[in-house]
Amino acid sequence: EQLVEQLKTQIRDLEMFISFIQDEVGSSSMAEDGHCDCGGSYKPSTRPSGNRVNPEDAKRMRETGLQLMRRVLAVLQIFAVSQFGCATGQIPHNFWQKDQGSKDFSPLIKKLELSVERVRQLALKYQQAEHVSCSSELQDIPLGGRDELTLAVRRELTVALRDLLAHGLYASSPGMSLVLAPIACLIPAFSPSPRTMHPWELFVKYYNTKNGQAFVESPARKLSQSFALPVTGAVAATPKQSLLAAIHTVLTEHSPFKRSADSELKALVCMALNEQRLVSWLNLICKSGALVQSHYQPWSYMANTGFESALTLLSRLSNLKFNLPVDLAVRQLKNIKDAF
Repeated sequence: EQLVEQLKTQIRDLEMFISFIQDEVGSSSMAEDGHCDCGGSYKPSTRPSGNRVNPEDAKRMRETGLQLMRRVLAVLQIFAVSQFGCATGQIPHNFWQKDQGSKDFSPLIKKLELSVERVRQLALKYQQAEHVSCSSELQDIPLGGRDELTLAVRRELTVALRDLLAHGLYASSPGMSLVLAPIACLIPAFSPSPRTMHPWELFVKYYNTKNGQAFVESPARKLSQSFALPVTGAVAATPKQSLLAAIHTVLTEHSPFKRSADSELKALVCMALNEQRLVSWLNLICKSGALVQSHYQPWSYMANTGFESALTLLSRLSNLKFNLPVDLAVRQLKNIKDAF
């Protein structure tokens, strides 16, 4: 505890010293006082008298301050890594509050299991009656959706899957103070609590990290789409290629109408069921180590289990055929736009 308090004091002193250096060039009051109140005394002896500091002296002071900071930060980082096993950009396991670490995800698994079974029973019922949401019927479904299977997928299965994916999911901070970064594991009180993140954002991040737009908009792919030909001859698209194309389709259709992340995730799940690729697409996200490490807390379901039991549950739907509406959230808006 004493060590942490000393480190906090040194950090505050360094930050105040930076402010002092920045204010020296244009501040006359600091020049007249001849000292700074930054946890210690600093009295420049080579500064000429007057209301402003000589530019050369100011530059030399900045360089001296930066060198001092680099040395202190290097020592603190080496100490933190050697003693506490943490480094810049990593979040220590004790960063999160203790009550968060005891969160139980079993109710979320049960919820997903119930929704999967309901969707499975409805799909079998529709298949047996040759009533599986055919395209002619979908045109008559209003915006809210009247089809029981469609509602079960969008309002039950997708919501259960979303809640499980969101367990322990957070948006990583774009960065932190240069002073605090090396010893974030020592002083967690200085770090703001992370912002929660919608699971759809995880798919968008995967799309961006894999250069999805460049892949989808490649000349060969655009040409093949124009003539309704496969890109690689008779070879089927890989799960990665199909996922990137699906995310691109959802973004293209929903973003112009400012649809919510929930609507976009529902569209992706419907598309995955239609193509019988829900498990393979989710598996790509789960196996993306960079995404999991950057956006999931240590106690999360994803970090603890790798999403294995959820994938096993969802595999019960893999052999079923679906023809669900993908653009249900934007269909009416597109019709209005087309009308004008």
